[in-house]
Amino acid sequence: MDKKNTIRKYHTIAFYNLENLFDTEDDKYALDNDFLPESDRNWTPKRYEKKLYKLGSAIAGLGPEDAKNAPVLLGVAEVENKKVLNDLIASKQLSEFNYDFVHYNSPDERGIDVGLLYQKEYFEVLESESIPILLYNEEGKRDFTRDTLYVKGLLNNEPIHVFVNHWSSRRDGANETSHKRIKAAETVREKIDYIQAEEIDPHIIIMGDFNDDPTSDSVQKYLMDTSLYNPMEKLLTIYKGSLSYKGEWNLFDQVIFTTNFFNYKKNTHSFASAAIFDEHFLTQWKGKYKGNPFRTYAGRKYLGGYSDHFPVYIRLKFND
Repeated sequence: MDKKNTIRKYHTIAFYNLENLFDTEDDKYALDNDFLPESDRNWTPKRYEKKLYKLGSAIAGLGPEDAKNAPVLLGVAEVENKKVLNDLIASKQLSEFNYDFVHYNSPDERGIDVGLLYQKEYFEVLESESIPILLYNEEGKRDFTRDTLYVKGLLNNEPIHVFVNHWSSRRDGANETSHKRIKAAETVREKIDYIQAEEIDPHIIIMGDFNDDPTSDSVQKYLMDTSLYNPMEKLLTIYKGSLSYKGEWNLFDQVIFTTNFFNYKKNTHSFASAAIFDEHFLTQWKGKYKGNPFRTYAGRKYLGGYSDHFPVYIRLKFND
């Protein structure tokens, strides 16, 4: 059966935080000591291969039940380098989809980056860049974090601009670190404004782990405007999100897009649906954390799961 003919009407665009996808080799330029075979976490080649298998299985089925295809575009976070992305797309579960990816090394102190996987059959990369988030501490020294990835390409020959983000964490407190995420939002907003000034009605998708909810100031006040729509705002409830912390759900993982995806013009894509991909196999099945994402580690304890985040996605309809 020809894949393109069976799914050309609909395409899944997704984001997935892969929870520390590190290889097992020591990189002297990254803080990867926790993810080595001799570390306390005992990150062995066997465990690495198991994680690749699980992530590949999740990505291959990511989307609505009738999608019959992996995401045509998949933003990812917490990847160490190009090697782990190459290993992921070459895995048995994903090799049939003919993925390639865009990735740049970030200056992040943890040694983790973002990337964009794309199916070469449907998406062609035209240009890309790594956009630094320029943060400074009280002494004026650079506070290094993940760059934002920007990719312009053709999705079924329609120009699309894609941003993949992983904004600064809340590890030192949500309020204490909010200025970092606001700076990231302002940086992305500046690039969006530039694109919208240069092009007539461009189609833009902003995805990522924002470490803030759809209603947080960084997203609402510093990123969103009337040209953008965030379908994730309606998905977060007290019972549902993309990650859980101390018994409360958050929806840090989001896919936002320009409102022109609501238009229905020939040879363009229009918005069809949005969802959190929280299928049962991705959850902890029992115990205190039943229903939470089935993660790889809880602290230093190996659980052998997928990730501490659920993926999120939107579905686009191609109007032929």
